[in-house]
Amino acid sequence: MNAVAVPHRPVGDLLREWRRHRRLSQLDLATGAEISTRHLSFVESGRSQPSRDMILHLAEYLDIPLRERNALLVAAGFAAAFRERALADPALDAVRATIDLLLKGLEPYPALAVDRHWNLIASNQATLRLLSGLSEQWLRPPINVLRLSLHPAGLAPRIRNLPVWRAHLLDRLRRQIDASQDPQLIELLRELHGYPSPTGEPAQTTTGLPNAIAVPMELELNGELLSMLSTTTVFGTPTDITLAELALEAFVPADQATMERLRVLAES
Repeated sequence: MNAVAVPHRPVGDLLREWRRHRRLSQLDLATGAEISTRHLSFVESGRSQPSRDMILHLAEYLDIPLRERNALLVAAGFAAAFRERALADPALDAVRATIDLLLKGLEPYPALAVDRHWNLIASNQATLRLLSGLSEQWLRPPINVLRLSLHPAGLAPRIRNLPVWRAHLLDRLRRQIDASQDPQLIELLRELHGYPSPTGEPAQTTTGLPNAIAVPMELELNGELLSMLSTTTVFGTPTDITLAELALEAFVPADQATMERLRVLAES
């Protein structure tokens, strides 16, 4: 298990910060977690040291990501509870094989796997075909999928519905930041906001639903329009940080013409 850096702040401060971030009063949290308000107040002020089980119980109610739950435990003097391993770790060979099998099974439709910072972990051949013609700088690892999609020198000029697609990606990133408070994601959002905004960018995605199961993506390739629907699958587990932070993005055809075009591209 990887070592977790010891935070300089006490666990009570961290718990209070998460409670406030979730917009809960002490009474709200105490009632929901079925503990006394007095005990919670003592924990947050440092007058009472929470047990390992209490920390995990509060973290579960607050829906704190596994990585940050480890930080809470370490701040209180306990060992981290959740494992984090690189995908190259032999212990995750079966997981990596499953991901590769899923990506291959989606051919000839594009699909890729990304980590918590939107860095490309794996992709199928259909995805690589959509990237043909891009400058080599965009194809050298690590490839950040959000930068690749929204940068004016990346895929952005090829995306016909860029205002909708950009709004969708930024909305997803904001919700991810709201859930995790990850400083690297906050910096990424700041960078993406610095890219030129397409004319007519909507305040929300065209679906009007932040949790829509599929979002339209229209990409021009070699003068032809590919109309696809983007879907996301999360590899969540209750015990492993690496898997909980992985996501699989698949793009399925939204019409018959796109379905046939993707099949032709695969055979060429």
